[in-house]
Amino acid sequence: MNGLRLTVLVGESDTWHHRPLFAEVVHRAHRAGLAGASVFRGVEGFGASSVVHTSRLLSLSEDLPVAIVIVDTEERVRAFLPDLEELLGEEGLAVLDPVEVIRPPGPGGNDHGGDGGDGGSGEAR
Repeated sequence: MNGLRLTVLVGESDTWHHRPLFAEVVHRAHRAGLAGASVFRGVEGFGASSVVHTSRLLSLSEDLPVAIVIVDTEERVRAFLPDLEELLGEEGLAVLDPVEVIRPPGPGGNDHGGDGGDGGSGEAR
């Protein structure tokens, strides 16, 4: 199945109405019915500020890079973009990549096609 990967890059300390921005993105993606979202914490990086943030002991950072990865059909990911634009403002960066989704067939040989199904767990794999 062909799909679209949305990768959202933000800082760990970025917030939306006093809530971590990455958590708000995940919860909105869930409410939008996307197949799944995963958050990955980086160990080092820099962005628009050009300040290097790192998890190394001698320079502990409270603003490590965070990547939120969402994969679903192109139609469903693109429908989510206005929500994402509202959240990001000037805070982060979003990247779209076409992907080929490969997963084993579900129970009884049903691969759930392009419906965003994931075998019933509700989580991306």
